[in-house]
Amino acid sequence: MEFLKEALALLPEKHAIRVVRADAGFFDQQLLGFLEQRELFYIVVARLTLWLKREAARVSSWRALDQHYAVGEFSLQLWGWDRPRRFVVIREQLRAERPSLGRKLLEVPGYTFRVFVSNLALPPEEIWRDYNRRADMENRIAELKHDLGADDFCLREFFATEAAFRSILLLFNLLAEFQRASGLRTYRQPATLRTFSCAVLYSAALAIAWSCICPLPGADCSHASRCWKTS
Repeated sequence: MEFLKEALALLPEKHAIRVVRADAGFFDQQLLGFLEQRELFYIVVARLTLWLKREAARVSSWRALDQHYAVGEFSLQLWGWDRPRRFVVIREQLRAERPSLGRKLLEVPGYTFRVFVSNLALPPEEIWRDYNRRADMENRIAELKHDLGADDFCLREFFATEAAFRSILLLFNLLAEFQRASGLRTYRQPATLRTFSCAVLYSAALAIAWSCICPLPGADCSHASRCWKTS
């Protein structure tokens, strides 16, 4: 919660937040209440407690999206919550050829379920699709962890650890800016030191070799043969 408050405080005023998307680890009354207080829209994966499983199993009005998926919804005020909230349910039929991301319910065999809590006034399928667009963030997190070393390190002082982590984030942003400045029209995955070092060194090698073969007009070409042999 404190990290979110700090992030929002650092956000420029002209930057508008369309929606906050979070996994089940953030399914908490305190967070939802904070977002509602700030008038922010959110889509959060619901933690399937016993009460939510029962409510999801009791949904009787389903709207089919295709032969495998159907959507429903219900409103529920959980224990400790200050208000009822809207829950969106995605029901997927089990298939042998494709694994499902949802959870099975004993009361409803043959299906898996995913449940989201949201304050968006959108159809259930649009909320589900909107949340699925965050999946690419997992790739960025994996890049930070595995390629930039933002995982499995801890310094003695908390603020030293935070400073190191922020330095890694700065490096990640510099790499992303390097892509933009290089004229790449689309994001190239992954934007990391490993791939960029290879790309930059390879491009430099090609540039040197090409300059040796095709020097600029009026340039001294006496070194061309020597350069070609060494490259």
